[in-house]
Amino acid sequence: MDFKKPNFNKRISEKRRKTYGRMVKSLVCTILVVIIVLIILQFFGINVASILASVGIASIIIGFALQDALKDIIRGVEIITGNYYEIGDIIKFGDNLGEVLSITLRTTRIQDINTMNIVSIANRNIDKVEVDTGYIYIPVPLPLNLKVEKADEVMKEIVKKLQKTELVTSADYQGLTAINDSSLNYQVVVTCEPINRLQARRNCLHSIIEVLEENRITIPHDQLDVHTK
Repeated sequence: MDFKKPNFNKRISEKRRKTYGRMVKSLVCTILVVIIVLIILQFFGINVASILASVGIASIIIGFALQDALKDIIRGVEIITGNYYEIGDIIKFGDNLGEVLSITLRTTRIQDINTMNIVSIANRNIDKVEVDTGYIYIPVPLPLNLKVEKADEVMKEIVKKLQKTELVTSADYQGLTAINDSSLNYQVVVTCEPINRLQARRNCLHSIIEVLEENRITIPHDQLDVHTK
């Protein structure tokens, strides 16, 4: 399969720059807020030095109270340095599948591609996040009485059709994958931009049906055998 590596690598580089840029911006804003608060306190006559001196004791108390926040920050750094995912990637968290809009020290924000809702994910939940690679595996059930040679011809036609299908980057035939009671399952795998996964799959199914209709092949269905005495 041709994955167009130069363009793919270019997209990764662009997403990485965006991710680093927004993370640095978030960090700088946090530091500026702290500095501004200290300046304001000093302006109103509050002894900032004594406050900073007591941070050692206070940090122990705050540390227990802010354990989750600290975990989020640590994991936020891991996300960036470990390249777990970047801005523009499609990730899955629970029932939510969406594009990464931003990554801060504490949260990752995505836009769900099904509901278009904005979802915030605490960075400490990184171990529950899955990155969508853009692969779509589609089983194609064919009749049991269809000869293998004919089935292979039909599947090759399907692949050619899928390669020209809108939103599909590449398509490949993987062969026979299952033998069921009423059908033989062949499989194709297509690639697309992860953000287009749902519509690309719909387009592929439409193309597959068209090829089957052109070859006058009916999709087999499970049969219920009723035995009477």
